[in-house]
Amino acid sequence: MQVIHLSAFDLGIASILVLLNAALSIWLGLRLHGQVLWAALRMIVQLLLVGLLLRVVFASGSPLVTIVVVFLMIGAAVREVVVRPAKRLRGWASVRLSSATVGITSIATVLLALLTAIRPAPWYDPHYAIPLMGIVLGSVLNSASLGLDVFFNGIAGARAAIEARLALGASSREALMPHIRNAIRSGLIPIVNQMSAAGIITLPGIMTGQLLAGMDPVEAVKYQILLMFLLAGGSALAASGAVYLAAGSISDRRQRLRLDRLRDR
Repeated sequence: MQVIHLSAFDLGIASILVLLNAALSIWLGLRLHGQVLWAALRMIVQLLLVGLLLRVVFASGSPLVTIVVVFLMIGAAVREVVVRPAKRLRGWASVRLSSATVGITSIATVLLALLTAIRPAPWYDPHYAIPLMGIVLGSVLNSASLGLDVFFNGIAGARAAIEARLALGASSREALMPHIRNAIRSGLIPIVNQMSAAGIITLPGIMTGQLLAGMDPVEAVKYQILLMFLLAGGSALAASGAVYLAAGSISDRRQRLRLDRLRDR
């Protein structure tokens, strides 16, 4: 199957839809046209820069360059996990929590795929390692940030009930457990919905890309199933790890609730 190359004119035609969104915002008084146009412009610049960077990285095939790019991606994901929740830990505690959760979860998930199922030669081949890391990080940061947001907002709103349980002799973990469960459950909802809709309601992005590139549909489906399993595992680890670390951070050795360690975004 011949690959169809897109020209600047082709992309310009598609951009009419973005301009339509901006026009609709102006007509309805939504005041979103500026954000829509800025987001579109930012996306174009970011993706073009990434494309040029990946062209250099793929051509070099250097493990050192691949590692540097991967850690830059992890750093960007850590920042997103830190800034997204409405409430977060004071100081560097939030950065340490996010770094541990995102870093360990994403690296472990990608290494599992590279060393077992995909097995490229060499195993650190940037053609596989970097796209996999990008896909996994998107799911990991979404689950971790959503779990933290629900957890911190939940305990802030239920302070009296939590402190009542502590006063009655419950440990901090016992008092926080309903909020821990609810936060982890909320962090897993996006990936559960994604798996439920895949193949019936939507064709996932990676599968669509492979089909457009000419891959056999059954092979594309196999890759998509593998990726969904990886994303499900990574999301569960990220949500659970982030929420449990957060629960430990807002309590102390005397089993007290320490909401003074939280601050608003």
